[in-house]
Amino acid sequence: MKKKISVVIMLALVVFLAACGQKYKGDFSNEVQDFTFTNQDGKEVSKSDFDGKIWIVDFIYTSCETECPQMTYNKQKIERALEDEGINNIEFVSFSIDPERDTPEALKEYGEVRGIEFDHWTFLTGYDYETIKEFAVKSFKIPIEQLEDNTFMHGVSFTIVSPEGNAIKSYNGYYLEQDQIKEMVEFIKDMQ
Repeated sequence: MKKKISVVIMLALVVFLAACGQKYKGDFSNEVQDFTFTNQDGKEVSKSDFDGKIWIVDFIYTSCETECPQMTYNKQKIERALEDEGINNIEFVSFSIDPERDTPEALKEYGEVRGIEFDHWTFLTGYDYETIKEFAVKSFKIPIEQLEDNTFMHGVSFTIVSPEGNAIKSYNGYYLEQDQIKEMVEFIKDMQ
């Protein structure tokens, strides 16, 4: 009998300690793999550059004519909503899924045309397709597939990454309603 009680107490302790380890109440916790890629200015950027910061991630490509421009626009709406709440310390990170065509110059132009300020928005390239495909799945559970016509099928999520470097919550970045933006802002406010 004492042995059963000890086992139950140990299991309860393990569950309690595991729950205490989760600082943020997201939908999941997936460690973002280490990386060193190239930004829109041709400079190396690593995961460690975002240590201690909350970041919002998406995957795009500049020749996309459907989802990607809408996602970028929606991400700008989130940026404005956060700024309206006085939150200016969030990093916006867009990984290109078409690194062959998306040079740093192409990414810079993509952002400039959309009025993006690069002080807290980073576009990344500087890897091969297989690397970003694996990175997207392992770190963010986002599928990417290159099609025969050199377009891409890809997940359209915005993923919030904690200051510890864990992907913790996703939102649909393409069909983003105002109530979802409010929910994201509240979630990020709670993380501050």
